Amino acid sequence: MDIMTLAGIIAGIVFIVIPIAQGAAPQAFLHLQSLMITVGGGIASTLISYRLQEFTKIMKVAAKVFTEKKTTPIDTISMLIDLSQKARKEGLLALEADLEDIDDDYIKQYLQLIVDGIDPDVIRKSMELEIDNMKMRHDKGQGLFKFMAAVFPAWGMIGTLIGLIQLLQSLETPESIGPSMAVALVTTFYGVILANFICKPIASKLEIKSNEEIQEKEMIIEGILSIQAGENPRILEQKLSTFLSPVQKHMLNSRNEKPGETQESENYNPA
Repeated sequence: MDIMTLAGIIAGIVFIVIPIAQGAAPQAFLHLQSLMITVGGGIASTLISYRLQEFTKIMKVAAKVFTEKKTTPIDTISMLIDLSQKARKEGLLALEADLEDIDDDYIKQYLQLIVDGIDPDVIRKSMELEIDNMKMRHDKGQGLFKFMAAVFPAWGMIGTLIGLIQLLQSLETPESIGPSMAVALVTTFYGVILANFICKPIASKLEIKSNEEIQEKEMIIEGILSIQAGENPRILEQKLSTFLSPVQKHMLNSRNEKPGETQESENYNPA
């Protein structure tokens, strides 16, 4: 579970609900017609713009916002270093015995290729192609929420226009002015909330997670090809650590340090 996402949702709800509840007429923010115009209209526009297959995946895509990967880039680097050490000592064929213990299908698939003796250029092109296709899939999910973030406020404005037209037509009947004004204002409120509290944050978090996954897979490419080339594990560690932040580098060094180096690492102050 991504704690920051959950905390943001709770905080947003609190900061919206409390001011509304302390107002003179909180029930004015619950307006069925406005909800139908904004939500229904936004979904209708999305259905027109996207295929049903893509639209039905919306909840599956949104669920990724609340999940965290079980492994970190540090775990991946440590595993690649261990595999590199084994390959240098026992040969590439010895790695086949470790394939069943690897949960990452991306690593497992291409380790099998280097065990099979496939040309490094072929492996690199295949791995890069898989990253490109993954990015295209991710972009579709992000694009869907970015599109909804754009159309919900637009449908809110449509609701506002409907309310204003009804308001102008009911000036002679004062009892109709209130409901018409509610439609005019609440639809815009719903549209802004849906866009800025739900759709844009989801699209932003999906983009961040996608970039992190792409970066990790690019790191894996360098690791796999270095193992195939028989590079020194120390050189491999140095190369892969360039993909990490200063704090992550310190964590990696702390994990790999010898017992006598503990005192030195405690004095480390990452930038």
